[in-house]
Amino acid sequence: MNELIHPLDKLLRQEQMPHIWCSGCGLGISLNVFLNAILNSGIPQNKFAVVSGIGCTGRAAGYIKLDSFHTTHGRAIPFATGLKLARPDLKVIVFSGEGDLAAIGGNHFIHAARRNIDITVICANNSNYGMTGGQCGPTTPLNALTASTPYGNFESSFSLPYLAAGSGAVYVARWTVFNVKQLENSIKSAILKKGFSFVEIISDCPTYYGRTNKIGGALEMMKFYKENTVVNQRANLKDINIVRGGKITVGNFIDIERPTFMDLLTEQMSHPLEKGKVFKVEEIKKMEY
Repeated sequence: MNELIHPLDKLLRQEQMPHIWCSGCGLGISLNVFLNAILNSGIPQNKFAVVSGIGCTGRAAGYIKLDSFHTTHGRAIPFATGLKLARPDLKVIVFSGEGDLAAIGGNHFIHAARRNIDITVICANNSNYGMTGGQCGPTTPLNALTASTPYGNFESSFSLPYLAAGSGAVYVARWTVFNVKQLENSIKSAILKKGFSFVEIISDCPTYYGRTNKIGGALEMMKFYKENTVVNQRANLKDINIVRGGKITVGNFIDIERPTFMDLLTEQMSHPLEKGKVFKVEEIKKMEY
């Protein structure tokens, strides 16, 4: 009898299986879609490097059979930045969660987008800190119940697409784990895009968020996504914050061009100031960079 082989076997570390994610967790779908996007990108497997931080999503780096790095909490993006500067020939992808990227790592997120570092950031957003007990996080919807907001969250949450676009990202998208084909195509586009590209995955956490907010288990959360997802590619990103029980706006929102950090650095290095020479203001203004 032939041994069954998983379709993504060549991209998975079978020795690390079974994974530790809860039954019904959206991270399994997210990882599957991500790996299919890599396979369909046409880029050789040895040209990828995947970086993750701490949290449920961060475990993905250990399951992927690629050059991968599991970094400290909130530091996935600066690690990826250094890796990209040292090896510009690689496609560097950050695959982590919203707590890692938008809370402790938020400062790195906005500045990597501002600099237009040529990396792809994929954020699996499950609306709470799933690994540590379901506490409130930076993307927990308004009025949502969590372990640390038992009477409802009264803090406005981040709209991560709005944050990414406002910081300078050249590609910005959001899809749920229900929209698997659109999500795969979006991740593929983000990988092929030159510059700081960002894809948010709205991912279910039935163990904590779904149960606490009376949505139900994994199946019920997928039905919720199906019934409450609105595709609007031209949405005003400042208006797409997610609230408890509300509609979720998804789409490929931003796709623009601008010079990357390495483009500008290369241009600058091709016209260096003469070492040791003091220039007058008038001379500096005449220089072409």
